[in-house]
Amino acid sequence: MARRASEQCEMDMTPMIDVVFQLIIFFVVTLKMTADFNKDIILEDGKHGITLTHENQPPSTFEIEVDRRGNISVHNARFSKAGLLAALKARVAKHGTEFPCMIRADYRTQHSQVKEVMDICGQAGIWKLSFVAIQEHKAKAGSKK
Repeated sequence: MARRASEQCEMDMTPMIDVVFQLIIFFVVTLKMTADFNKDIILEDGKHGITLTHENQPPSTFEIEVDRRGNISVHNARFSKAGLLAALKARVAKHGTEFPCMIRADYRTQHSQVKEVMDICGQAGIWKLSFVAIQEHKAKAGSKK
């Protein structure tokens, strides 16, 4: 019996690998990290004001964090005062002064440290600032009747 010569069948996997890597890059770039804020900051209770969620908060919001020791950070990246001023000036040069700027400060932070951040915003030309607080807990609100 004569053996038939079998032909080798090859498949080029390069395009498939390229597509998989492009999908991975796409999902990494478009993924919104939910833990991009400092969890050590405890916000002050606030029963007045509007409620912001990620759905109604503009994507161009610049959120500055001040922890209880006065350390300044943006998206968990620590900044010096000069570094924050440079970042804000670059943002103003790109977007103007109409982007929302929010300060998220720990309730134990000294007011003088928050004022320094406010002064830096003023030096960059930003005058419209908001402060982040949490809504008053319903248990507290119910007991204050």
